Amino acid sequence: MRRLRRTIILLLALALVAGAFYAVVTVLQRSETLVTERCIAVVGSDSYELATDQAANAALIAGISVQRGLPPRAATIGLATAMQESKLRNIGHGDEVGPDSKGLFQQRPSQGWGTEAQVTDPVYATNAFYDHLVKIPGYETMPITEAAQAVQHSAFPQAYAQHEAMGRAYASALTGHSERALDCTLRPADTAGDPNTVADAMTTAFGSLPAVAQGRTVQLNVTGPKGWAVAQWAVANAKALSVTQVDVAGATWNRQDRKGWQDSAAAGPVTITVSAPKT
Repeated sequence: MRRLRRTIILLLALALVAGAFYAVVTVLQRSETLVTERCIAVVGSDSYELATDQAANAALIAGISVQRGLPPRAATIGLATAMQESKLRNIGHGDEVGPDSKGLFQQRPSQGWGTEAQVTDPVYATNAFYDHLVKIPGYETMPITEAAQAVQHSAFPQAYAQHEAMGRAYASALTGHSERALDCTLRPADTAGDPNTVADAMTTAFGSLPAVAQGRTVQLNVTGPKGWAVAQWAVANAKALSVTQVDVAGATWNRQDRKGWQDSAAAGPVTITVSAPKT
């Protein structure tokens, strides 16, 4: 009898432990704090992951190439270069080779790239890079590492090659030539979005666009690759701009669903929706 009682007590204890373990696992699985925020570009069978701040900088570099009417290869070169030079982050320091180099492209004021304030402005730095790139005869067909080196004059001229595939994937997505290619996994927005801020940031990247900010949305009538470029730019900037949904050409990206691009009835203008104010 005592043995039976001990067995029952042991089974009950095990059941309680198992139940508690299941409850803890369930809570952890549902906890937003465990969501790893990241962006992934997929082209073909290959995928490349960036942190959200890196993806936002990548979107700016690609967007400016679209604004300037450059081919997607220019964006690939720019992205591979910035990844090698700064890991796609606007850093404020150099290294032993270039102690005064700064910014996305590690440009040196002492080498005529501009003032410290200019080279640490991502928009200025990106345009300065492209200003030099377009002066290189045949850069469109040169190996990417050679084109990058012709601009940068790096002490490590072959280093850019390791980022070529990543650069190509993000350039293809962020210039709109690969549809549904960029997805970001994010936690819920913790601040309200501002459609005017989104429109201003979009103008910085792409130049003047027919955008209308109304309510919680920004709408613009652009189609084809430029429509997808803007849409995937919005996804890449969703964390910083509190974007919750993007609709374009029969597809929707929803921040909360975390299912990537899904088919939808969205056939009108590109629509970017931001988070509502907290109540």
